[in-house]
Amino acid sequence: MAANNTTLKKPHTNTRIKAQKLKHFLGFTTHSNGKTESSYNGIALLSTLIFIAMGVYLFTVFHNDFQQFNADRKSSIIGLTFLVTAGGLFAFKTFYFIFMAYKYFKYKPIESVSDDKLPTVTIIVPAYNEGKQVWDTLMSLANSAYPKGKIQLLAIDDGSLDDTWDWMVNAKKRLGDGVEIFKQPENKGKRHALYRGFNLGTGEVFVTVDSDSVVTPETLRNLVSPFITDKNCGAVAGNIRVLNNTKAMLPKMLDVSFVMSFEFVRSAESAMNSVLCTPGALAAYRSEAVFACLPEWINQTFMGQPSDIGEDRAMTNMILKQGKHVLFQRNAVAFTNVPEEYPGLYKMFIRWGRSNVRENINMAKYVFTNFKKENKFGTRLLFISQSTSIIMSYPFVIFMLFFVVTHPLLFLGSTLLSILVTSTFSVFFFAHRYEIKASFWAYTYSILYTFGLFWITPYAIATASRRGWLTRGLAEKK
Repeated sequence: MAANNTTLKKPHTNTRIKAQKLKHFLGFTTHSNGKTESSYNGIALLSTLIFIAMGVYLFTVFHNDFQQFNADRKSSIIGLTFLVTAGGLFAFKTFYFIFMAYKYFKYKPIESVSDDKLPTVTIIVPAYNEGKQVWDTLMSLANSAYPKGKIQLLAIDDGSLDDTWDWMVNAKKRLGDGVEIFKQPENKGKRHALYRGFNLGTGEVFVTVDSDSVVTPETLRNLVSPFITDKNCGAVAGNIRVLNNTKAMLPKMLDVSFVMSFEFVRSAESAMNSVLCTPGALAAYRSEAVFACLPEWINQTFMGQPSDIGEDRAMTNMILKQGKHVLFQRNAVAFTNVPEEYPGLYKMFIRWGRSNVRENINMAKYVFTNFKKENKFGTRLLFISQSTSIIMSYPFVIFMLFFVVTHPLLFLGSTLLSILVTSTFSVFFFAHRYEIKASFWAYTYSILYTFGLFWITPYAIATASRRGWLTRGLAEKK
């Protein structure tokens, strides 16, 4: 922590206050008629609660059947093996949750250092078929409360087929020397656009921001301050919230999910100096750490095919491998657009799933070696937990289908009861951090994921070698 912070206004340590102020800041990016709620949203939330209540009722009715089901499983070698394995996994996950909660309470975001101590930064904004949103992104970055002489802002059009380049030119006219714009001769993928930015950049720290994201004025300085306070910090993950969550149900669900994923999970990971993924929507990297792995990163392959997805997870993995700290800044907030319809959602999750499979394999190659001098328990525990979730996805699906066929109502009741128990923590967490009403979307999201997205991980494993971004076609732009 810097001793001299006299050039700053009082820092915004209360996230809820920051979120309220952000409503005014994001006014120029809101394209709505003022109506923020659909009548279907209330119906969906009410239906969720009724559905869960029905599940609890079914479980109470078939409770004896559940006990008999377990007894039947114990009577066979296969069933007993399954129950022992399931019990062991439950015990591990319980320990893991308690450990993560302990680390969460130890986490504290680093406050911004003073202007004179802030590093020079190169901000890279890759864009493909993003339209006007890229203009909003560049304007939000240009309005950052950061010394102008220490910012290099680069926008790179990756061969867009729409009017993205026109909006970049418009931003250039508005910002002048405050932004440099470049156009790839053809679409090569986000990784290659970032690679060009890394080679053009002159900053001590690289900041990557997706072209469908906007940041708060304090985000940039909060994001890069850990590089000053921690000399072994190699990368920093920003805090991602959902921008387009005013009407559609899926963004509302994802906003609650993101809060859990970032403000709880990544906070705990940061307390272990081992955030597993710095998100493409907002991340920062020490330039020395980037150049140490840049050739490997741009030439990365999987099963003989060039890697054109998961560039953020891959960069994080390679920096962790260097023994560097990867941290999370809860006070560095970016708001990003997410899919509003099911096809876009599952395609996004498939891309993330394939990246997780690939990078867990790569992480397995070094995580149990002496890759850093300090304690490695936390990093290894995170790896084991994520790998276990991937490995057990097939047995889980097989058991679920068997359960559905043999005891459909018992399956429905026990599953909904499990959702009630496990998602209630997310509900309380979001309600504590933000608002009670929106927190109930955690239940709806869990139901959607359990019944509508359970196939993602098994499918991602089976198709891990496939290429393609999946969610950047013109047909999907609204």
